[in-house]
Amino acid sequence: MSATQEAIDLTIIAARAAADVKATSITAIDVAERLALTDTFLVVSGSTERQVRAIVDSVEEAMHKAGCKRQRREGMEGEAHWVLLDFGIVMVHVQQDEDREYYALEKLWADCPMIELPEDIKPSEVAQESTLAAYFSSGIENATGHDAATSADLA
Repeated sequence: MSATQEAIDLTIIAARAAADVKATSITAIDVAERLALTDTFLVVSGSTERQVRAIVDSVEEAMHKAGCKRQRREGMEGEAHWVLLDFGIVMVHVQQDEDREYYALEKLWADCPMIELPEDIKPSEVAQESTLAAYFSSGIENATGHDAATSADLA
């Protein structure tokens, strides 16, 4: 089963809020067929702790205005390298650039469909499917020297 339209709409609201405060590499993934606990992941990057915090604030405010209550937030303590916002059917991952590259969530979930984001989210800031395909086919290995597992490997 694919992500619900409600989840996709909320993902777009969160993506737009992140883009408004200069988040980069905005990627939306439909994980509904692989995970029972959520429908979509939105993965975005910020270059500094301050920017990650601004992205988190912007997304939380937009989702609140949309009537979507945050169920949990993790990672804001310390230097905010990776903040997870759990809105139930949407999970937002806000990562500093280095953590985004290291953990490569898009590679882990490469077997899940991408959600196309609207044109008003700056195209230069959206990770295009062709860019992701090139990244995944390049054989990049994680920091351990081994290929990262896909979600199918974890099932």
